[in-house]
Amino acid sequence: MLLRLDPHIYEALARWAGEELRSANAQIEFLLRRALAEAGRLPRGARPIPRRGRPRRADPGEGPAPGPATGTGTGPDQGSAAGPAPDPTADPDQGPPEA
Repeated sequence: MLLRLDPHIYEALARWAGEELRSANAQIEFLLRRALAEAGRLPRGARPIPRRGRPRRADPGEGPAPGPATGTGTGPDQGSAAGPAPDPTADPDQGPPEA
C-alpha cells in the first residue's frame, strides 16, 4: 500500500514515532486506530496491534515471567545458585529473618 504524505508531516510523525520507540508505520497505524475508535468507526473484526519486543516482567504476585524452558533460572532477576539476592530494604544489623 502506498501512502502519500507531506514531507514535513512525515518528518514530524517519524520524530514522534522515535520518541515512543515505534516505527513510522506502527505510529501511523496506532494513530489511525485511535482516531477510528474515538469516532466509533473501528471495525469489529480489527485485530489488536501485536505486542512487539521483549516480554514484560510479571508482577510479583503472578509468578515467574514466561521464558525459555531450557534456561538455567540464574538470570540477573532470578537469583543465583547460592540463593536469591538479599533484600535491599532489610536492616543489616538485624541478621537474617527467621523462617
